[in-house]
Amino acid sequence: MNIFWFLPTHGDSRYLGTTKGARAVSHGYLSQIARAADELGYHGVLIPTGRSCEDSWLVAANMAALTTRLKFLVALRPGIVSPTVAARMAATLDRLSAGRLLLNVVTGGDAAELAGDGLHLDHDERYVLTDEFLDIWTRLFSEASVSFHGKHLQVDDARIIYPPVQRPYPPLYFGGSSEAAHDLAARRLDTYLSWGEPPAQVAEKIADVKRRAAAYGRTLRYGVRLHVIVRETNAEAWKAAEELIQYVDDATVEAAQRAFSRFDSVGQQRMAALHQGRRDRLEVSPNLWAGVGLVRGGAGTALVGDPETVAARLREYAALGADTFVLSGYPHLEEAYRVAELLFPLLPIERTQPDAGPAPISPFGEVVANLWAPKVSAS
Repeated sequence: MNIFWFLPTHGDSRYLGTTKGARAVSHGYLSQIARAADELGYHGVLIPTGRSCEDSWLVAANMAALTTRLKFLVALRPGIVSPTVAARMAATLDRLSAGRLLLNVVTGGDAAELAGDGLHLDHDERYVLTDEFLDIWTRLFSEASVSFHGKHLQVDDARIIYPPVQRPYPPLYFGGSSEAAHDLAARRLDTYLSWGEPPAQVAEKIADVKRRAAAYGRTLRYGVRLHVIVRETNAEAWKAAEELIQYVDDATVEAAQRAFSRFDSVGQQRMAALHQGRRDRLEVSPNLWAGVGLVRGGAGTALVGDPETVAARLREYAALGADTFVLSGYPHLEEAYRVAELLFPLLPIERTQPDAGPAPISPFGEVVANLWAPKVSAS
């Protein structure tokens, strides 16, 4: 498994839907999370995108300078930036980070937000544009010169002079639940990500993308995007889940769901359908809790339970073909440590290794009475 963490560039908190326990997005706080993820052995971090977020490219460039092994999954947004400029940006960041750039192709799900950025295409036409964008973008890394005249994009004699470290280009990740999204993933992308729906629904999506990819003679990797609430006991975990939304009132839920309903994202519609805005039906599958989605767009489900239970649920997704897991938890700094400490020992994780030399701090915890190391536990 490749385990990713999350940089909350839209803000972080101990509770959802309230200013209580809220944390500002600052360079210092984001660097704490990035450095923790780097030291703990996470494969990378997802950086979100949208008007409520700090710019993902600038954040990645900044955090790359503060870390050594961590990879950065950065948004590539067709229609917001040209494919040639985006290719130069990707090549530059990949070189300056020594090959630690990954790209998350975001076609977009909120038409109103996209209109604010100057993109006025409907859902299906955005996928046509994305296909043209990726045609140009990928060819730039393998051809001396690219000319393309499509329905939405046209370039003449486009070139890249300085190549990226990763060849032919940094890996492309993508998430989408519509037929247009599945077909695009099958033809163009390297890793398909699903939001954390019940395993049977994720299985259907993976099977559909696999079938389409096979028809194009391609194979993809697969992953799942989830929140995690893991504690030493199941009771503690479910208590933490309830505490996370304890300040969310019905008016806030109604306003959030009303805003999400205008999205033309099929994935967002599927997230909302899991709970339908009701607090009495939040466990939508064993240990899969949809409380986050009451007020948060995008990934709205969390795996809740003790380490053995959450690890077992992750292995269920792995059995479907997923080898990439993009996890997060509130607040993200403390939960990065908690997830690594409680879950990593129970999972077959492909972990990054320290550069060299012993850790500067004792690997067995605090020495007892200045005399002896505590007994080594299973973790």
